[in-house]
Amino acid sequence: MEKYIIVGLGNPGFRYKRTRHNMGFMVIEYLSEKHHIKIKKLKGKALIGEGTISNNSVILAKPQTYMNLSGQSINELLNYFDIPLDHLIVIYDDMDIDLGKIRIRKKGGSGSHNGMKSIIYQLQSEDFIRVRIGIGEKVYGDAKGHVLSKFSKEEKAIAFEAIQNGANAIEAIMEQGINFAMNRYHL
Repeated sequence: MEKYIIVGLGNPGFRYKRTRHNMGFMVIEYLSEKHHIKIKKLKGKALIGEGTISNNSVILAKPQTYMNLSGQSINELLNYFDIPLDHLIVIYDDMDIDLGKIRIRKKGGSGSHNGMKSIIYQLQSEDFIRVRIGIGEKVYGDAKGHVLSKFSKEEKAIAFEAIQNGANAIEAIMEQGINFAMNRYHL
């Protein structure tokens, strides 16, 4: 049995619940419900839950540091649980990808995502798995306004399907490897 830490990026608090920027949190919440893993313990500046997914020991985590400081929490969790970088999976929103589409990468840069910039800075590495969920490009206004907006009535079904596909992709990474997941879930 391998041990993974699966981190969903988002912002804590009711104000940000169900916003585009909290897609990572929503995937973690979906996995939590699906696999009966309660996320209620505070550790390493994150709400966490420990359990089993796909015959692997997992820690589901939702950093409570706000998006731009996510790296602090993740660094503390990796050190506390002694988990190697290749067993870290980070899931987050990406406005450079069409709404509902998923992209999986073994490693890479941060793009324009401040949460990812924080993680790479804190870990001093880009060598960890990431699952990006498209939230669509901004139609009007600035990027901050877009990522902090909620999905329209028409977008909610697409967003929910993306949450399910993101969770399925994470399970596939642990069950059959990242190459299989990339081939199956690059939607």
